[in-house]
Amino acid sequence: MRTIETTATVTNDGKMTVQVPPDIPPGDYRVVMVIDEQLVTEKKRRPLNFPVDDWELWPGDLPMRREDKHKGGTN
Repeated sequence: MRTIETTATVTNDGKMTVQVPPDIPPGDYRVVMVIDEQLVTEKKRRPLNFPVDDWELWPGDLPMRREDKHKGGTN
C-alpha cells in the first residue's frame, strides 16, 4: 500500500482528474479518498532574492572534486 498526497481537479459533471507519480503503472486500483472541505487556493510567493557576490574569475588550478586535496587544508 502506498500513500500519495496530491491535488485533484473536479469538473462540473463530477469527474475527478488526479496526477500520480510516473512510477505508478497503468491499471485499476482500489483508492480511498479524503476530500478537504475547502478549495485549494494558490498562494503567490515573492521571487527569491539571493545576494550576488562577484568574486571575479576562479583560479585555473582550483580543486573542484572531492578527490582533490585543498591546498593548505587538513584533508
